[in-house]
Amino acid sequence: MTNEEWIYAKLDEMGIVYERLDHEPIMSVIEAAEKGIVLPGCQVKNLFLRNKKGRRFYLVILPDEKIADLKQLAELLGEKGLSFASDERLEELLEVKPGAVTPFGLAFDRDKKVQVIIDETVPLDAQVGFHPFVNTTTLNIAYSDLLRFLDWTGHEVRRLNC
Repeated sequence: MTNEEWIYAKLDEMGIVYERLDHEPIMSVIEAAEKGIVLPGCQVKNLFLRNKKGRRFYLVILPDEKIADLKQLAELLGEKGLSFASDERLEELLEVKPGAVTPFGLAFDRDKKVQVIIDETVPLDAQVGFHPFVNTTTLNIAYSDLLRFLDWTGHEVRRLNC
């Protein structure tokens, strides 16, 4: 079973309702707009970051139009600096390829090496869209269901001003 097939089965098992939108490959919501692809719900981006020493990892979810202030975020997290983690670490920890970063991959982070940060401006009552391990589909789910899924993975969520 592929990770994509697995996530549909897991969401169904958990009773998480999703709206599926298939589209041509996109790496970002900006690229989707350029291609004329309209994605419903609150559009977010997922940043996979590491600390300066490369020992701690963060999945940061924020509104697509917001530019993350990595310096400020590092200070809030008590880190000396943050940068993007390697593609190899992304695949190792979340079992996802670059361009399809998704919080669904946290199910594979069994050692809880990745901390989850959600920007405080993502509305609590929003529908949010994520790739199901492939960048040719977007699944919209309720924010509350995202939190339920993350709780199932054992990951705590911190809401911060990114």
